[in-house]
Amino acid sequence: MMTTETPPRETEPVSGFWRLVPEPSLDVVRRWGWASVVVNIAIVVTGGLVRLTGSGLGCPTWPSCTDDSYVPHAELGIHGAIEFTNRMLGFVVAIVAILTWLVVMRYRPIRRDLRRLATAAALGVPLQGIIGGVSVLTGLNPWIVSAHFLVSPIIITLTVSMMRRSRTSPYPHTPPVVRALATASVVAVWLAVALGTLVTGAGPHSGDPETGRNGFDPDLVSQLHADVVFGLLGITIALVIATRVTATSRTLRKLAAWLLAIELLQGAVGFTQHFTGLPWGLVLVHMFLAGLLIALVTAVYGERGTPAT
Repeated sequence: MMTTETPPRETEPVSGFWRLVPEPSLDVVRRWGWASVVVNIAIVVTGGLVRLTGSGLGCPTWPSCTDDSYVPHAELGIHGAIEFTNRMLGFVVAIVAILTWLVVMRYRPIRRDLRRLATAAALGVPLQGIIGGVSVLTGLNPWIVSAHFLVSPIIITLTVSMMRRSRTSPYPHTPPVVRALATASVVAVWLAVALGTLVTGAGPHSGDPETGRNGFDPDLVSQLHADVVFGLLGITIALVIATRVTATSRTLRKLAAWLLAIELLQGAVGFTQHFTGLPWGLVLVHMFLAGLLIALVTAVYGERGTPAT
């Protein structure tokens, strides 16, 4: 059974600057949402590459690369090039965020829920840039670096939520057990990601050979991280089963299955990297999969629908 409830919609006259922006369809809104998710996962990967190659201080200051130049010079070598490339991708992320925001603001009838999400995501981009600058100016303080990373998953969450809410079909009624498991999976994924930043902050890939670590025992935080991941797997297995034995939408069943598949792959990569000395290639894959997990679990949560009666 499906609910007929839809988000409130409003109309508003279009004037001034907004007349210059073509009126988009919801499909266009979703396409820009996809673009935002892609570039934010990409910057997770390039940011990881900066840290894993020891290029965190490849540009030793911020916002310029050096005291006298905004671009790296030959003396900075490959590390300067890697860090500068990551900074340039930040501008791409900003452009996509601004265009996504413009598209959502121009869409009619007005969707204030979409506007709030698009605005929050767009504001996250300069926030991340500022935190990134602070991380450079503090010599890659591991706590600041962790905060810098976590902004990307937050932006991905906001953008995927916006895309899910842009649907035109009614939201499905979903059994309480499925809704509870979907919510639990979100909590577990975020806890795993947060603990993952502590593992990184305690490990060898600091972004620069001279950078200090967060002081945690690497084995201890790695074990805590693994324990949460095992709990997440249990929750997701239960979710997959629940979606198949109850009256649940086909979309949610597929999303839950994909979530479990990516979790298993992520777990295999994490296990392998831990016992092979954290090779940076595997760590980079692990970070890419973390971005995918955030997007997937947000989609699962967004598809949980309304309580079944």
